[in-house]
Amino acid sequence: MYGGRFAAALIRITYRHPVAVAFPVALGVIWTLYGWLLAASAFGVVLLALTGWAFADRDSFQKIAGFRLLAWWRLMSTYRRHWQSVMDVSGLAKRVHGREYLPRLVKVTCDGWADRITVKMLKGQAVKDWTDKTDNLAHGFGVTSCRVALVKGGRLMLTFPRSDPLAAPIPALPIPITPTVGPVEIGKQEDGKPLKLKVHGTHVLIAGATGAGKGSFLWDTIRGLLPAMQAGLVEIWALDPKLMELSFGRELFHGRYAADPADCADLLDEAVSVMQKRAARFSGLQRSHVPTVEDPFVLVLVDEVAFLTAYQPDKQLRHRISAALATLATQGRSVGVGVMAALQDPRKEVMNIRNLFPDKIALRLDESEQVDMVLGDGARDRGALADHISPVPELGAGIAYMRLESSPEPIRVRAAYVSDADIRDMVAQFKEAA
Repeated sequence: MYGGRFAAALIRITYRHPVAVAFPVALGVIWTLYGWLLAASAFGVVLLALTGWAFADRDSFQKIAGFRLLAWWRLMSTYRRHWQSVMDVSGLAKRVHGREYLPRLVKVTCDGWADRITVKMLKGQAVKDWTDKTDNLAHGFGVTSCRVALVKGGRLMLTFPRSDPLAAPIPALPIPITPTVGPVEIGKQEDGKPLKLKVHGTHVLIAGATGAGKGSFLWDTIRGLLPAMQAGLVEIWALDPKLMELSFGRELFHGRYAADPADCADLLDEAVSVMQKRAARFSGLQRSHVPTVEDPFVLVLVDEVAFLTAYQPDKQLRHRISAALATLATQGRSVGVGVMAALQDPRKEVMNIRNLFPDKIALRLDESEQVDMVLGDGARDRGALADHISPVPELGAGIAYMRLESSPEPIRVRAAYVSDADIRDMVAQFKEAA
């Protein structure tokens, strides 16, 4: 029985890691037939060739050989070595009638920042059994975090980050040359790829505690849309009840700026009017909006939306604002009117229309329960640890977990930091173009 298992494991390793297996086997054959000196020389030649390749073309080396070798090394030195003990201690292994059953480690793949482990669950296990054990798995394999995603029935993908590409703040990105309504590049994803945020054809809700970096997402979006604003393809209407965030660049908004709650209500009513007039004109002619100078994309930015929808003492004004926002969120995106709203407190009694926003972003939050309030049920169990983001600005400001309408899995991102000087330069450039 054990011999059969060993043979099956050997065949699996050979199939999945042919290069890593073939190399030591070839060295062993050379040693046996021709002696250790020739085997050592062959090893040195191969090592020198791989080193030269890595220096000459790092990308192709990593793609073809480097990450495969790393995956084999991590499999043998870490995951295969500790698999049984971690499964036992975490409670994911089961004993039935004196026989132990272990989840099967199917495959390990690596890229520049993380290990991804494909696992076949035991019969009868649920995804929640694993999401409840993410801390155990992370510490058991010597990493800082673990994320769990369902690949298909019975199989999971465990992601173990080895490094953090988002550790350092990102300076403001260059203003695009070509006018575009998006997706606009606003920062970086955890895998190192550019973070591009869709704003046209959707609505975006941003939640985060004080100092978490909500302003970065707002200003990065404005920065990415600036050429389109100059070309007349985009209008940004800004509601700034705190008078602190968006007022710094109010000249960019062509008078579509409001801070007083009554003025905010008027501006929202005007946006609803634009939306309804477009809907009447587009009816029977087109189902989606194409930005033009005559019908530009209108993005309504609302900073600290809770001040208008929950904390506003004037009840009539509060209901008027909430009704306008709900109308825009339910009917606006197909006719080119989008909403991007930021708030600190994501509770339903504070923001009762949060489910009308298809795309959601959770920056640093104060409580673990708030993560699911923003990103949806189960998001924290799948690794969206927004409540663990550092409160130190250099370490955590602008870092967030994003859940998009097109994908239920949260992704970790960091927005670029747009400084006061960057905003001044944006205003100056906008005025020059005008």
